Amino acid sequence: MRRLTLALAAALAALALAPTPALASECGLVSDPDARNFCYARQRHEASSCGLIRDSDQRSYCYAVVRGSRSECGLIRDADLRNRCYGETGGSSSECGLIRDADARNLCYAVSRGESSSCGLVRDSDQRNYCYAVVRGSRSECGLIRDADLRNRCYSEAGR
Repeated sequence: MRRLTLALAAALAALALAPTPALASECGLVSDPDARNFCYARQRHEASSCGLIRDSDQRSYCYAVVRGSRSECGLIRDADLRNRCYGETGGSSSECGLIRDADARNLCYAVSRGESSSCGLVRDSDQRNYCYAVVRGSRSECGLIRDADLRNRCYSEAGR
């Protein structure tokens, strides 16, 4: 009986860590390994996949976003990504204002404020559709995205 209980506990633990078919079909299609691991971490709301990300800035960003930990944003060397991280982890929109790239800045404003009005200012149509999907929590705009990696990331992040 004890062996059966241990085996069942191990099987349940493995299932909890395994991606569901929906996750595998979305995150598994992201070609960049770091982006794929970020996708899994965000979809599972679990930071273990962040540790698999090779780029240290992206890894810190992943930990910060998944854990909701603003302090981890301070470890990011790239200023734009660091400011985006602060904006996405409950920071003020003033941090978003420090981002040089206009599309990234408007995406940060939209996410940090939870308002889709800034999405309309994003010039790149794929990024704009991604912005609307994530902020509105609706996957309908994801299908309009031409870039496959961004589209798959969108499906994993919209409606979380």
